[in-house]
Amino acid sequence: MKLQKITDDPEIAQKRRYDDACAATHGMDIIGERWTLPVMRELMLGPRRFSELRKSLPALSANVLTQRLTGLEDAGIVTRIKLPPPASVQVYGLTPWGQEAGPVFQTLGRWAARSPRHDPTRPFSAVSLMLSLRTMIDPARARGTTMRIAFNLGEEAFFLTLDDGAVAIGRGAVERPDLVMTGTPSGVAAAVYAGVSFDDLARDGLLRIEGDRATAARFATFFPMPVKAPQGPA
Repeated sequence: MKLQKITDDPEIAQKRRYDDACAATHGMDIIGERWTLPVMRELMLGPRRFSELRKSLPALSANVLTQRLTGLEDAGIVTRIKLPPPASVQVYGLTPWGQEAGPVFQTLGRWAARSPRHDPTRPFSAVSLMLSLRTMIDPARARGTTMRIAFNLGEEAFFLTLDDGAVAIGRGAVERPDLVMTGTPSGVAAAVYAGVSFDDLARDGLLRIEGDRATAARFATFFPMPVKAPQGPA
């Protein structure tokens, strides 16, 4: 308990900040605290309840999540929202300025995917999967394609639309989908990033496809993994 008080001491926190006028360094002052970026990531596709954030980030304690949300509120990145009846619950959402960090996540994701130490087999959330699809799609491969795909990932529903290589993602349903993918985030990732067959994934209970298999197979080719960066000096 004493350690917690020291950690939360504002003077200690201030000393951890960079004494640097560089705007990028200031950005790290704002979002560089452990677990801050994953919390922001989970809010990129819309507001979430505290319990939903905890479920999506199971390794994050309730205490630390509260601290990160408070810090993001103080920084102007997150705001609390009271949903109208019949929900009448409090949720957390990104402010318009917080949403502007979306391209930062995409650039960081594309860069970090080249890391020789990146392990794509580790667990990740449904939101993380959807953001990765938007990040890693190759517009040249998807050019000329119009497609609507529904994703049922556990208790969460998402959609992805393609229009001549331009991709859009979001929460909820999509009208008249060309494909419906039902399963786990790791199942979808195995299909589009590792080339695991849909039959094998269905047999293992990881992914079920509804719709034209040829369309599904074509969709899975739109996400080539980047070449890993060389290790050691360039």
